[in-house]
Amino acid sequence: MVQLGYTLSSEEFRPNEIVAHARLAEETGFSFAGISDHFHPWVDAQKHSPFIWATLGGIAQSTERLEVLTGVTCPLIRIHPAIIAQAAATVADMLPGRFILGLGTGEYLNEHVTGAHWPPISKRQEMLVEAIGIMRELWQGNYTTHYGQHYTVENARIYTLPESLPPIYVAAAGPESAELAGKHSDGLINTAPTPDVVEAYTAAGGDPSRVIGQLTVCWGKDKDAAVQTALETWPIAALTGQLTQELALPIYFEAATELVTAEKIEQKVACGPDPEQLLKKIKEYTDAGFTHVYLHQIGPDQEGFLDFAKRELLPHAASIG
Repeated sequence: MVQLGYTLSSEEFRPNEIVAHARLAEETGFSFAGISDHFHPWVDAQKHSPFIWATLGGIAQSTERLEVLTGVTCPLIRIHPAIIAQAAATVADMLPGRFILGLGTGEYLNEHVTGAHWPPISKRQEMLVEAIGIMRELWQGNYTTHYGQHYTVENARIYTLPESLPPIYVAAAGPESAELAGKHSDGLINTAPTPDVVEAYTAAGGDPSRVIGQLTVCWGKDKDAAVQTALETWPIAALTGQLTQELALPIYFEAATELVTAEKIEQKVACGPDPEQLLKKIKEYTDAGFTHVYLHQIGPDQEGFLDFAKRELLPHAASIG
């Protein structure tokens, strides 16, 4: 049985709207939600990008059962891992037993804002391993001093710790990062149903019961209108390779997606009102070894999608996989 979740899209909504969506997702019956952690949206049409560590406090107060995953936080450049360790400890205390810290190597779009050097992926992977070690050490509640290859921590102690420390999941698009996730984290996150990534993760010692995938959709009663919404709001769905990690500004992503067509979006995003199409896409993830799938509904009609999910998707979750 696959666990179905819901995406809280920080790029498309104001923080109070995101909090309301979290409450509605819980009421709908989703077991978990992932919240994106950005400084910038991908393109200006998305309009927003609030500081999620404030938004998470609102979610903690408005929900009772919903598990929440950061999907994903980069603890490398824009924010020092010691600060992320404190932020995550606080949120885990506010969401007892229902917070997962999802981490990744980031995108230039968000990490360049402090003027720091943007290193290649191999260096960022090294930085992520060191950052995870720092956070786990700080979560022991002792004074911590660390002089590492990439980070310095001097006499730091986190006083407010949750009764249950949050698990750390790592996002991986390829086998090398998946191996890192298997060795250094508690779970795997990916945005495509790639069995080789899951296999690399489990081969490195990763827990096969903690594999989360994100599926981007654009539900709507009219399929053509849904495709157009996805094209205007989320054209980056059609971008491939490393490009999404290397562009600095939303205007650059807009330039990169000028040639994206409705046909290309339809190939990448499940659009329209057909539940069978979405259930088929979800099964692609379970067939690849994913145990959890969280759905990202593009566009303003979140309430309509949640109603659709309650009627047409969640009742079938037990039969998928």
